[in-house]
Amino acid sequence: MSKLTVLDVFCGAGGFSEGFRQQGFEILQGVDRWQPAIDTFNHNFGLECKVRDVLEFLESVDAIEALPETGIILGSPPCVSFSSSNISGKADKSSGIALTRAFLRIVAVKKWKKASSLQAWFMENVPRSIGHLAKDYTFSDLGLGVWATANGIDPGLSAVRLEGNRFVLNSAHYGCAQTRRRVITGEILARQAMIIPETTHSEALESGKLPCKTLGSLRLNLPAPTTTDQIRSIEDPNYPEIRIRPELLTDHFYDTGLYRCEWELSKYLKTNHPYMGKMSFPEDEDRPSRTITATKIGSSRESIVYRSELIRVGDGEFRTATVREAACVMGFPITYQFKGGEGTKWRLVGNAVCPGVSRALARQVRFELGFEPTRQLVLEKEVNLDGVINLNRKSRKVFNNPPQRKTNSRFRRHPFKDGNMTVTLSNYDIETNVIHTDKWMTSVQYGTGTGFPSHAFPDWEHRKIEPIIRKQKNGAQFVEVINNGFSQKVSTAIELQQAYELRITSGHYLEPTELIEEVARLINGLEIEGAIFSQEDNVVFMGKKNVPLKQLYALYAINRITSIANKNTHGQEPKN
Repeated sequence: MSKLTVLDVFCGAGGFSEGFRQQGFEILQGVDRWQPAIDTFNHNFGLECKVRDVLEFLESVDAIEALPETGIILGSPPCVSFSSSNISGKADKSSGIALTRAFLRIVAVKKWKKASSLQAWFMENVPRSIGHLAKDYTFSDLGLGVWATANGIDPGLSAVRLEGNRFVLNSAHYGCAQTRRRVITGEILARQAMIIPETTHSEALESGKLPCKTLGSLRLNLPAPTTTDQIRSIEDPNYPEIRIRPELLTDHFYDTGLYRCEWELSKYLKTNHPYMGKMSFPEDEDRPSRTITATKIGSSRESIVYRSELIRVGDGEFRTATVREAACVMGFPITYQFKGGEGTKWRLVGNAVCPGVSRALARQVRFELGFEPTRQLVLEKEVNLDGVINLNRKSRKVFNNPPQRKTNSRFRRHPFKDGNMTVTLSNYDIETNVIHTDKWMTSVQYGTGTGFPSHAFPDWEHRKIEPIIRKQKNGAQFVEVINNGFSQKVSTAIELQQAYELRITSGHYLEPTELIEEVARLINGLEIEGAIFSQEDNVVFMGKKNVPLKQLYALYAINRITSIANKNTHGQEPKN
């Protein structure tokens, strides 16, 4: 075979194919059921593929037979149901299994048919998929028993073997400025095995390998989205061979500023999550980027957040990455175009396979099949803007319509994690998960992971611990501040819920997230970091001999919030 050809199933934006094209492979066809994906794939590879649901290959062998005969089959079944970020990894896996099975049927038929052209196949998915897929699939397992018999093959034989042919690869080790771990399953038929490409980059100093690209180095080689400087040309941060005029750099020169309520939530989830580890806020640019996800949102733990180049405080102080920045982090050339609006483009980018990883696989295939190595990458150096919606715009974002939460949204916040425990303000019972939108609760979680015991404290419990606090370092000062100034910023329970949902502060009353932030500021200003409250004489916390003193103060302040808010709503207060 003089030229190796590629069929890309679940092709998406075409990242898997792009890496193979860069190594001189010819892309013949992409299969996807999402119109923007097919439009993007066709645009960048000059094809005329049609929208098609891969599930039809579960039912029809004839449909598989009709697919083009290629040397390579690529597939990236949607990973949503397997992902750990989808309902905390508890989503129904059946859809992911069915889509994977459809792809493996294609591989099996094309691999075992007479006079097969197949030389290699590769499948990409999230690492969690390993635990939900079989180690080996027979023809019968794939519903190909009749086909196998008709072709003189025992239906009980292994059609596609996954065990031993799947490995987790990190895109940062193949030249991408992103730590993205994905399981690659496949086989080079001549070797009857998956051959792992040698890594080219390393986090540590390693002989013969380049240091991993950092997020900062990549961003440094792109103009800021807010730039007004005259630039003659822009060099691709990943492919120096590509230089384009600034006006041809799409999806980059626009304002991605976040409302304060958005970036503050992201900051909280990254740096003070109830039971997950601490992350950088904003991004640590001295390392490869975290994984680009498919959802364009600025208020989540997974959000990619930078400090804005514009001098703004509060609204717009931080921003998300532009689509072009995200595409460069993934490893796409700056000439690569994406079809659709901003949310659609972000999904196309975030769902893609990193071209750097697929390029390494393609290079390995060339070597194993005896092809000469490519002397230079095959790159599209011209920009085709036909039918492309360019997100670039000169206007600055106006922050006059902050996003609102849904009615009866849940609230849970703590000032800090310390001593492997948290003191929490919530509008629902954390143990039973029952929400009370007209009542707020004080509770302590003994442990910072899921499944640890939680203890709810009744309102006015702060009165019992006030004498204890007054005896501690700066305790009397803290009590006075809470009772004279801070408490007056607490509204009714119902108003707290409304303020939380609308993300607004009304008059001198604070929204609940602001109350918790102020509690943290007040306590952190007391110079009691590292101080311990011994419970030998006065037991406040369950099963603890010693607790951080700041947690005792947090319990006092948060219980004061719930007592006032619930009293103002329900009029209940003990007489003593």
